[in-house]
Amino acid sequence: MPSIYYTMVVVSFLTSLTAFFIKDSGRYLRLFPLFLLITIIVEIVASWLHMHKKSTSILYNSFICLEFQFYMYVLREIIRSPRAKKIIFHTAWLYLLLGITNILFIQKLTSFNSITYALGCLIIAVICFYYFFELFQQTYSISLTRQPAFWICAGLLFFYTCSFPIYGLVNFLSQDFIAKNIRVLIILLNVFLYSSFTIAFLCRIRVRNSTS
Repeated sequence: MPSIYYTMVVVSFLTSLTAFFIKDSGRYLRLFPLFLLITIIVEIVASWLHMHKKSTSILYNSFICLEFQFYMYVLREIIRSPRAKKIIFHTAWLYLLLGITNILFIQKLTSFNSITYALGCLIIAVICFYYFFELFQQTYSISLTRQPAFWICAGLLFFYTCSFPIYGLVNFLSQDFIAKNIRVLIILLNVFLYSSFTIAFLCRIRVRNSTS
């Protein structure tokens, strides 16, 4: 099952490279390949640490801050309202400050920073809800299936809404319980997320029908 997740991350990374070849790709789309490459590296290092029976808490706690900062940047680029953009900007640096405080003084590096993760889930979900609110307020029709922003926000909203109760309580659950009952669900949620990213990168590609 984990191999499916790793495969989807790699596929998502490869398809994200199309942003450099499709005209008018937003800046946030062109930064996705770098973020996904970092994600792959993090997972490779985490697998190595797990194989050698070493803790991955430091690695994942450090990545959490980067992950949510990037997604907040992406959503800020997607949102249209200047006021909302400003709120997201200030939320991002306040969240980073809280994350650093949590790492240094509260949950620290040696245990999973569930507070930082749970708060990040809520922030991303709220911003995604606002994106859909903006979308439904538009007076003109658009093809949602060809909008990268739609697929990205749909994937993020579903993933973080579902993973919030799982990761938010991870420090209060036994490792055996997590291993037996939650791991498969987490993998499936990740597969859905990276599948939505893959669709976002491919949805603008037009296939020309050849005629004889």
